[in-house]
Amino acid sequence: MSPEQEEALYEFLLDRTEPFTLKQVASAVHAKDLRRFGRLSSDIARLIRTQRLAFEVGVNKWITRAGCFAGARFAITPTRIELLNGILIPGHRCVPFANPTLLPFEWTFFWNDSPLPSTSTEADPEEIYPYYSLYGEEFAPQYIAQENSENEKAFNADPYEDPPEVSITTLDMRRFYRETGFVPGDKIVARVRDWKNAAFTLEHVSNDEWSESDLQEWLRVAEEGFTKSFETVGIDCATEEQIAWAFFCGGQRMRDVPSYPLDDFIYEKTDKIETVQFGIESRFWYAGKEIPDFKELHGIHTQSDETPIEAMLFQSDIPISEFVVQSYVRDSLYRNDTDITEIMQRIVPSSIKMSRWNLEMLAAYIIETSEEFEKTYSIFSDQKTGPIRQRVAELHTAVIDLAARLKTSGIDARWLPKHSFIILSQIQQHASLIMENLDIDDEEHEGELNAVDNSLESMGDTFQDVKEMIDKSLDNYRRSNITLVKFGSVQDADWRSVQISIGGTDIWRRLVAPSTITLTDLHDLIQALFSWKKLFEHCFIVDMQESHGNWLDGDNSIKETLPLSVFIDAGLSEIIYEYGTRWTVKIMLLSAYIAASDEKTHCTMGENAAPPEKIEGPLRFRRFISALESTQMPERETAKEQLGGDFKLDEFDIHACNEQIKRIAERIHDVVSPG
Repeated sequence: MSPEQEEALYEFLLDRTEPFTLKQVASAVHAKDLRRFGRLSSDIARLIRTQRLAFEVGVNKWITRAGCFAGARFAITPTRIELLNGILIPGHRCVPFANPTLLPFEWTFFWNDSPLPSTSTEADPEEIYPYYSLYGEEFAPQYIAQENSENEKAFNADPYEDPPEVSITTLDMRRFYRETGFVPGDKIVARVRDWKNAAFTLEHVSNDEWSESDLQEWLRVAEEGFTKSFETVGIDCATEEQIAWAFFCGGQRMRDVPSYPLDDFIYEKTDKIETVQFGIESRFWYAGKEIPDFKELHGIHTQSDETPIEAMLFQSDIPISEFVVQSYVRDSLYRNDTDITEIMQRIVPSSIKMSRWNLEMLAAYIIETSEEFEKTYSIFSDQKTGPIRQRVAELHTAVIDLAARLKTSGIDARWLPKHSFIILSQIQQHASLIMENLDIDDEEHEGELNAVDNSLESMGDTFQDVKEMIDKSLDNYRRSNITLVKFGSVQDADWRSVQISIGGTDIWRRLVAPSTITLTDLHDLIQALFSWKKLFEHCFIVDMQESHGNWLDGDNSIKETLPLSVFIDAGLSEIIYEYGTRWTVKIMLLSAYIAASDEKTHCTMGENAAPPEKIEGPLRFRRFISALESTQMPERETAKEQLGGDFKLDEFDIHACNEQIKRIAERIHDVVSPG
């Protein structure tokens, strides 16, 4: 498709409200540009499906978001702070019922057929973030920064610290609240008036107007909608897109009232859907169900008809567009280094093996592009953009190289930090998008360059953190395998690497221990690793326990005097530890490990602070974590009381962790090596 044809397609999708066929959309696009009509229909169909630009309702038949959400109604519950100040913060409230190309401050709201006035509200960013959390908590600062140039400057001043205060556009709701007799607990019903231009009509609904049975029916439909959306589009798309598909899959009932506000549904009402960490981003997923990692980089193809260069690179696990290759060429001009070999190695690191034919094809493309760019390139006009492009190119090359090394290392994926390839994929996608956008022919606004620079700083830090953990995992894995080869077979190895994860969370620990430790020892280690106090009953479960009656006590629980070696010899790689009625801990028995003569059981790595055991499971724990960021004082204070006033999720001190298990380790090794 030509650029003119793609533009025509997007215009069609923005304006169309009735279901349409492939023939209809192809005719509309072809009317704007007569080129390549033979492949136009297939290109359009492929682009709509791969980019999820519309909802499919039949064979080559779709409905746009504008058509799906036309006239839809949904609920909003103002917070006490909003009621006290006579405002409403649009934030994420109208997702997915607003055109996503428009930001919340660009939305328009009507009451009594007149537009509601807007006002500005100043506050600490921490108080505003919860109103944008459905976009993904990590993206909330970006939405607020885009409100105005002052916010942008404030956030760009320091990438590691939030500004003390920001200003956002809010609705002046004083008259609405006063004349409708609005009281806490009442709701606002918003109806989509114009999806394309993000216009809504508001009305008041009292707290007792909707029946509980109607709300419960909507809750059931909403849970089914999200479940169907997971099956349809999976998890590798933005939260806003996940929400849009959930409301489509949930049908007309989900797009009407009585209903719960979407944020109330996600954070308070459902126990089947939750917000989860997906690499370095947030997604919605089945509550308590782990997200499998990728096995390689998953790139995004924005072209409906990839070029031969793009196809060739993709086959070599370099999922980039030609624009990224061109950005590497511009970077070489900025470096004053036009050595084709050097440029090639930045695009295709030595860890990736490519055929001579493909290398020659890429080299020819680079030479041709370089000769073309040299005609107009000026290093003087590239002084601001060039350094940023150089840094992001180096980061992109490093990510591609590390992913390639991981794929060819032969490492058991369970040795790697959680979501290693997901995180690398996300960094690679962001880096390649930046490279595409840093075009010397388009002068970037200085504020935009500052934002890119800050984003790049954060991406670089994240990459270094995950790289250090991956390198450590690779070293441990190689050491284990080299030692096994040097000193004996796997059967001779009397130690194991064991990973212990709390189900439904991103909290895990990895330790190395003798395979002779018993389940009793493991119980003590788990309690110490997570700073728990043995307040509840526990039991161990394995898949094969029914066929191994000699493993069981009289009450059908696993005998805790059994050593890990029994389960390893039986071919098991996973044991479940149930603690109380709410906590499930997964124990993964990883590769064999030969320890040094004086080595003792110890934790080698981990992530995040463990939840207090008294909390009623992972879903309640996550809601307390969200409440810590809440602007509503009662919820925040309750969360602090339950979690502890100084609780910080992202803090994990491996030295303190090893101190906690030190006494247990000494007892274990006194038994293993007496005297």
